Amino acid sequence: MMATMFLVALVQHPTSPADTAGGRPCTVEIDSVRGKAQQVEVRKGETNVFAGGGVFAHCRGTGSSLRSDSVAWYAGVGRFDMIGQKSLVHIRDTAITLDAVTAAYFLRQERLEAHKNVVAVNRNSGSVLRGPNLTYYRAVKGVRDTLETYATGRPTIDYRAAADSGEPYVIVADRVRFKGNDRMWGGGTVTIDRSDFAARGDSMQLDQGTGVGLLLGKPRVEGKGTEAYTLTGTRIELGLQGRDLRLVKALGNGVATGADWRLTADTIHLHLDQKKLQQTFAWGPKDSVRARAVSSVTTILADSLALDVPDQVLTEARAFGHALSTLKRDSTATRDSTAKRDTTPDWIAGDSLTARWAQEVDPPGSGRPKSKLHRLVSRGSGRVFTHQYNQRDSLPSLNYSRGAMIDITLAGGKIDNVTVTGRADGVQLEPLPPAPPDTTKKPPETTKKRPDTTKKPKAPVR
Repeated sequence: MMATMFLVALVQHPTSPADTAGGRPCTVEIDSVRGKAQQVEVRKGETNVFAGGGVFAHCRGTGSSLRSDSVAWYAGVGRFDMIGQKSLVHIRDTAITLDAVTAAYFLRQERLEAHKNVVAVNRNSGSVLRGPNLTYYRAVKGVRDTLETYATGRPTIDYRAAADSGEPYVIVADRVRFKGNDRMWGGGTVTIDRSDFAARGDSMQLDQGTGVGLLLGKPRVEGKGTEAYTLTGTRIELGLQGRDLRLVKALGNGVATGADWRLTADTIHLHLDQKKLQQTFAWGPKDSVRARAVSSVTTILADSLALDVPDQVLTEARAFGHALSTLKRDSTATRDSTAKRDTTPDWIAGDSLTARWAQEVDPPGSGRPKSKLHRLVSRGSGRVFTHQYNQRDSLPSLNYSRGAMIDITLAGGKIDNVTVTGRADGVQLEPLPPAPPDTTKKPPETTKKRPDTTKKPKAPVR
């Protein structure tokens, strides 16, 4: 009878309006009990309450509601347990909604712990967490000013910057922490996936408020699509603008690869737009590993590099500071099969270099553009070394030239023309002509020796 009167008294409180004051401490009030209820006085002034069969409750003065199959209130520790047997526990707070098999609310700390089949939704950002457990700290005036959540057991998060931000980032980690609506941390084999890119690392950080992300522990970022790219480094930073990834930085031991190129440097920045790679910059501090770009035909080495790759297709590379480019050539092009194969590459150097690629469809009819090098320009202290073939000689001639500017055009992946301007000079080395036959030597003796007829024959011996 006492238990019934206690519960009826709680039920008679009217439902409070939604909390608009930024959060206040939760005083649980039970609205209805569909089954049985019991009240147990543990000691004077301390009474525990147990109810089952379907319980509805709310936090007084807030918009928070709680529903479960059964509940237990432990007054001594200020703990409110909720258990879902036939259906899950449902909690609707002003900041999140949460479903789980069991949940425990510690009112004095404003802490909620949920276990088994947890699904939590941030009502401000639209982010969704699914996992085996979740600890939620409410934002309550006088307790904490920002909500926080923790989860372990490798939960999966559909992470959004805002409820209408479109496709989410799908994040999986051994453990995660959220603070507010726009900051999160993950640790232990972290993966981030979306239709346009994928990222990996041992730990990560995302701050949608400042638009900054961070990956540590063998980090790796991959661009998806027909012209994919990858980036690795000691540390990778992400630049976010709203729902889109706009900048990816590799800081330390950077390696970036695309369909037609490979780039290595201490620092690499990838700039993206419309979910595709558009431009790349690479450099390093003094005395560190120099920036190096490699394509199918050429290698470029310099203090810093800039690559234009609109829609992830290489069109131009610019190199600054002690720039050097080597070009692969066909070492079997010699017309003398007995001559020693020359594997020395052609090269061009200068204070700066510009390489340009033309777009061709390869294979014909496939519709897939492919970059092929067609021009190299050196400016400032230009030097060039090339092998030049002609129809007369079996071996190439060697040319070394210098000038203020050197312009090389290529056709079919081979050097077609070299133009040197401004204080131009150089040297041309022609192959030795074949040696003429030696006419001073006598031909070998071919006549047989005649018998000596002056000698008398010996008498036969009887």
